[in-house]
Amino acid sequence: HSVVSWDFAVSIVPGWHGTIFAPYFVAGAIYSGIGMVLTLIIPLRRALKIEHMITEYHFDNLAKLTLLTGSILFYAYAMEYFVGWYSGNIFEQTAFYRRAFGPYWWAGWTMIVCNAFVSQLLWFRKIRTNLTSLFVISIFINIGMWFERYVIIVSSLSNDYIPWAWDQLNPTWADWGILLGSFGWFGMWFLLFAKNFPIVAIQEIKEMIPMPRKRGGHH
Repeated sequence: HSVVSWDFAVSIVPGWHGTIFAPYFVAGAIYSGIGMVLTLIIPLRRALKIEHMITEYHFDNLAKLTLLTGSILFYAYAMEYFVGWYSGNIFEQTAFYRRAFGPYWWAGWTMIVCNAFVSQLLWFRKIRTNLTSLFVISIFINIGMWFERYVIIVSSLSNDYIPWAWDQLNPTWADWGILLGSFGWFGMWFLLFAKNFPIVAIQEIKEMIPMPRKRGGHH
């Protein structure tokens, strides 16, 4: 992810040209991954009756890691806006102003609320160990991270250096079809994998089995 982040950072597009992108993208990838893991494993855990394998302890640790990476993203978002303003570069200032108050304000604020603020609820252990709350938070994380990609790509390219190139994205039926199809494609392969392969590593199951004890000179 750091390699991909530099593909953006070395460009001159306003909103992309920032050295914070490497840790920002890595933290975002971990954050997004945990959000998807929680979304999938919480219902699957009950459906496959593996509550004894994936316990409250695991969810509590996942929630703590979510809180950590969410806080890093919170810092990254704040620094993006601060550096954009402090740089004195009118193009950077305009790019971040348009993210907050321009045509894509709804996407920018959805990203910030879902990624930066919702994860702060995980400071409370009662929420970290409540599966319903964790599932709802994970949905918000998935939504927020999707909008982060949307904001980074679409809002930055919609307002470049050349005024005649300024435009807004108007998705067609093909765009919506590709988006919905990607959900179906992922869901199909995930369910096929869960049906035909163990979703919990065999090595981890072995570690849960108690060691045999000696009795009367025999194992």
